[in-house]
Amino acid sequence: MSTPLELSGWRHLYSGKVRDLYAPEDPADKRLLVVASDRVSAFDFALEPPIPHKGALLTGLSRWWFDRLAEGADPIANHLVDGDVPAEVADRAMLARSLEMLPIECVVRGYLTGSGWLEYQQSGTVCGIPLPDGLENGDRLPEPLFTPAYKAPMGEHDENITFERTTEIVGAERAAELRDLSLAIYRRAAAVAEERGLILADTKFEFGVDADGVLRLADEVLTSDSSRYWDAESWRTGSTPSERMASFDKQIVRDWLSAHWDKQGTPPVLPEDVVTETAARYAELLGRLTA
Repeated sequence: MSTPLELSGWRHLYSGKVRDLYAPEDPADKRLLVVASDRVSAFDFALEPPIPHKGALLTGLSRWWFDRLAEGADPIANHLVDGDVPAEVADRAMLARSLEMLPIECVVRGYLTGSGWLEYQQSGTVCGIPLPDGLENGDRLPEPLFTPAYKAPMGEHDENITFERTTEIVGAERAAELRDLSLAIYRRAAAVAEERGLILADTKFEFGVDADGVLRLADEVLTSDSSRYWDAESWRTGSTPSERMASFDKQIVRDWLSAHWDKQGTPPVLPEDVVTETAARYAELLGRLTA
């Protein structure tokens, strides 16, 4: 993992797979600086080389969605605050208020794919939720599903959990709030994507509570790293799953690794064409959504 930047007036707190977190050197300032890097990960490994401009593309898309969701009759409160960010990271950083983050990853699935498809083939369920017979990989679900996960401590894998387990962790009222808000955000975002010829197949949200007890949407939102987007026309006309569900994210990276690595030891270096194509897909999504 690359060494975090030294930013004047800020001290580095933590580096995740993609983001670096900073706090002001002034202890009275409770804001945080969230910086998205160009790092890319897959199968819980950081990979080389990074994807050019990925941090800026992710940040630009998150900012755009935070703005859209804060509009209208039912605005969604988020973690962003006003202020200047260091010039070195201006295109890939967000200023955020400090929150007590909830340990629930709020996953919403609108289409049957990924791990959900694998489970459905075995048991006819997704995260234990029964589904009708006869669905195919990539099919739209009868209704979007809220399938939460418990955010495990650093270095451990997140764990899919039931809604009942969610209520045990955060309480019945908060669990219902997370479920209802996540489903509402998904439906709003899916409608926006549909207007632009895109399908929002699934996504995940994270929430935190501020000092006044307000629940706020946090981290990133509806980006290529947190969501599956498909081209709607390809989904309708594609003759194979790979054609129907070609996504605007790092699936190209996952597919290449699966074909060239047994997931043992250090991952191989990504070839130039995979890096270039991945960067292009990230950029295309941002362009199509925000045009």
